[in-house]
Amino acid sequence: MSYTTNDLAALEYESIFIMREVAAQFARPVLLFSGGKDSIVLLRIAEKAFRPARFPFAVMHVDTGHNFPEVLEFRDRRVTELGVQLVVASVQESIDAGRMQEDTRPGAARNRLQTTTLLDAIEHNRFDAVFGGARRDEEKARAKERVFSLRDEFGQWDPKQQRPELWNLYNGRHRAGEHMRVFPLSNWTELDIWQYIGDEKIEVPSIYFAHRRPVFRVDGMLMAVGPHLPTPEGAEVFDALVRYRTVGDMTCTAAVESPATTVSDIVDEVAASRITERGATRADDKFSEAAMEDRKREGYF
Repeated sequence: MSYTTNDLAALEYESIFIMREVAAQFARPVLLFSGGKDSIVLLRIAEKAFRPARFPFAVMHVDTGHNFPEVLEFRDRRVTELGVQLVVASVQESIDAGRMQEDTRPGAARNRLQTTTLLDAIEHNRFDAVFGGARRDEEKARAKERVFSLRDEFGQWDPKQQRPELWNLYNGRHRAGEHMRVFPLSNWTELDIWQYIGDEKIEVPSIYFAHRRPVFRVDGMLMAVGPHLPTPEGAEVFDALVRYRTVGDMTCTAAVESPATTVSDIVDEVAASRITERGATRADDKFSEAAMEDRKREGYF
């Protein structure tokens, strides 16, 4: 008798295996949960890996203070439903404590400030492994990264000092002060994520679906009008039917024009797209060709 499996099931099995490897090798792991689609899928994978037992880790959100309210509401409700511990690491508290200085120039975002807050939270809570929802298809620097990605005692990443992962053998060995970033969704694509959400009937925040909101254009991107992003002088504000392909800090996350109101609609839309979600919607990746890699070397996600 022969057994076959589809691609999504194979990806799910791999992600479950990675999560269980972390639970076996590390003492204090944590899962980064922003309320975005990738971290939502991570939570579903964790349910399949560990339920009905409790998760062997807390979840943590690095909160810029400029997040979409729909996403924060979803985050809190989902954490309550699962009965897991939520650690909120606040960028605003880091600013108030003098750990960093906020850039108040027009168009500046807090997204780049998350690194200091994240590293402080890892050190304070003594986390030795951090699950992230990054995927290799998102961006060139993320395509370089291993599933188990070692960070030194300063939280920094050296792409030249990565460990081989032959035959899916993951080496979690680390010294005191170091920690591991772990990416169970590395081999997934945006299309895989949405197909899985559809198959599993997973709830996601409403802003992933088409809705009307006032926006304005900046460098070809549609930015939402809101309290944290002043409308540039001379910019035209207009109502548009939009949705978000990714969610993050409101000041650097753009919407895309879309009529998609169901997961099936989004699957069709993503399958036809030739622009990555970060390329289409993340203004903070446009500082330079190496913007993401520079931030990852400093300790970013």
